[in-house]
Amino acid sequence: MATWVTGNVVQIKHWRDGLFSLIVHAPIYPFTAGQFTKIGMNINGNKIQRAYSYVNAPQNSNLEFYLIAVPNGKLSQALHKLQSGNQIMITKEAAGLFVLNKIPPCQNLWMIATGTAIGPYLSILEHGKELERFKRIILIYAVRFVHNLNYLPQMLKLQHRYNDKLQIQIIISQEKVPGYLMGRIPTLIANGSLELAVDLNLNAKNSHVMICGNPNMIVDTQQLLNNSRGMRKNSKYNPGHITIENYW
Repeated sequence: MATWVTGNVVQIKHWRDGLFSLIVHAPIYPFTAGQFTKIGMNINGNKIQRAYSYVNAPQNSNLEFYLIAVPNGKLSQALHKLQSGNQIMITKEAAGLFVLNKIPPCQNLWMIATGTAIGPYLSILEHGKELERFKRIILIYAVRFVHNLNYLPQMLKLQHRYNDKLQIQIIISQEKVPGYLMGRIPTLIANGSLELAVDLNLNAKNSHVMICGNPNMIVDTQQLLNNSRGMRKNSKYNPGHITIENYW
């Protein structure tokens, strides 16, 4: 059974389209970059809880989460209304296998995210451990509109930090923006546009793909990579080429 502790809200950053970043201080156990925890609140006499990935690196005491206020979402709407000084509940232990020490040896690591799912990748990249074993890291990030790129400044700082090792490719699904791709991730992989944009081949021989985000995108991308690239899901007892995070 999970151990719950009290978290104190330090700051809430409100973005557009219901997106917001929640920063909390809480006495949690150490976690591994890429993992998630559960946040809860008592609402109308019931404890409502959901899983959210850490955005911050494990060494950062500011526990950060990137969220969207879902219409009619009981917890997300309540979290969206919080202010500095308020309290929430958070599990002391983190969970999840979306971590680098579960990735088999490979040359190229592809990190694919949509929306708020950029969080675990930022945690991994900010932590900076175990990245030396990859020749290249390709961070693919898709949002609906360009104004939803709230963490782009941080991403660009990370790109500068890692020089040629880290490459970032932005995808905008609902509008055309010069320099960015437009469309759905599975489609851009299928028609070759994504590989052309990053100048790198995505294959089972030297690549591993991490996927986190919209459930439909995860399913479609995994099926595409399995059927057209011969890439299979990674598991503890059967190493593969695809690692997914899906806690919906």
